[in-house]
Amino acid sequence: MESHFWQNWAGCASARPTRLAAPATVAELSDEITRAAAEGLHVKCVGAGHSFTPVAVTDGVQISLDNLTGIQSVIPVEPSGALVTVLAGTRLNELNPTLWSLGLAMTNLGDIDVQSIAGAISTGTHGTGARFGGLATQVRGLQIVLADGSVVNCSAEENAELFNAARLGLGALGVIASMTLLCEPAYAMRAVEAPARLSETMERIDEHAHGVDHFEFYWFPHTDRVLTKHNTRLPGDTPLTPVNKVRGYIDDELLSNTLFEGVNRVAARFPAAIPRINNLSSRALSAREFTDRNYAVFASPRRVRFREMEYAIPAEALPETLREIDGWLQKSDFRVAFPVEVRFAAADDVWLSTANGRATAYIAVHQYHRRDHGEYFNAVESIARAVDGRPHWGKLHSRTAADLQPTYAHFDEFRSVRDKYDPARVFDNAYLRQVLG
Repeated sequence: MESHFWQNWAGCASARPTRLAAPATVAELSDEITRAAAEGLHVKCVGAGHSFTPVAVTDGVQISLDNLTGIQSVIPVEPSGALVTVLAGTRLNELNPTLWSLGLAMTNLGDIDVQSIAGAISTGTHGTGARFGGLATQVRGLQIVLADGSVVNCSAEENAELFNAARLGLGALGVIASMTLLCEPAYAMRAVEAPARLSETMERIDEHAHGVDHFEFYWFPHTDRVLTKHNTRLPGDTPLTPVNKVRGYIDDELLSNTLFEGVNRVAARFPAAIPRINNLSSRALSAREFTDRNYAVFASPRRVRFREMEYAIPAEALPETLREIDGWLQKSDFRVAFPVEVRFAAADDVWLSTANGRATAYIAVHQYHRRDHGEYFNAVESIARAVDGRPHWGKLHSRTAADLQPTYAHFDEFRSVRDKYDPARVFDNAYLRQVLG
């Protein structure tokens, strides 16, 4: 049989599937899964390939849902939101402008918008905001194609156990064909970005995290400097004052991508220079304030290739965890040019959500793709595990089912649902065997 080569965005996961498929209807999707199961082949879906883990890797049939896109229906609900049913392959950067044109918006979004909606939700994509949950908390219904080709609808009222597992299902239960999202009235956001000191930011961290709708900050390792982002939700008819095109090009394209790529290439050759580079980079940042559509504020272009690991920790453990990471960097010879991203989320009830049952802080660490990340990521993982940290399902980590099970109250229930709906493991791969057993 002919094999095909696939690689994820970061270049750290690859596959040679036996066959590729790109169904244009749910019926075609069902036929592909039925055929693969009959042939004894595994099935995995792939979207934009923005997961760093090999969650989408398969040696069997690789299904692209790029032909299953668009909004199927919009049903108004009180007070003024709507239930929006969208096909699974729809990319976020296509969905969000369409929702805006309908006077609607998703409640929260991550900082990258190239993923498919199904891929983003199935791997636990989240944004930031101490009062807001991740993307999976917005799901109200799913249409799933199971291992036998049957098409099943599920929600909190219908096939509830399947819904509870599949709204963040890692692709382990079936292939999502469409999903229904609870959307709210379109809103603008005022963004206030400013350089600050890490020490001063942490002294007032509760005020920052809870005093604004969506707060996050980027810490430059080997320095006491951060870039803070305070985003405030405003009515959708608020006059917009987006970033000036010239300023936007300088900040978001030239500094954040073109120049940052050059800085990382230099840093890869001369790691000892990184602390001074970070100091200079953080000092070059200037404050800016703008108001734009919500999705334009949430997402930023990312063209510098990197590897990433992200841990969800109890919110109250954030100060000590950052101190431990800083302490490790000071004691080691390891140098990190990429900022550390810190975000927040409310507790939720999604079975495999990294914020399940607890208010959460997220610490994301990155390494340029031309540099080894192992020592750094292992150290941060060890520090995060000490406070019962949970790894992002779509980002690099070394955890296994045995040590993940104790931190998720519904872990065994999830595995029971998987046993029920995919007993032959049609949707299995090495990553799922690692994290689910």
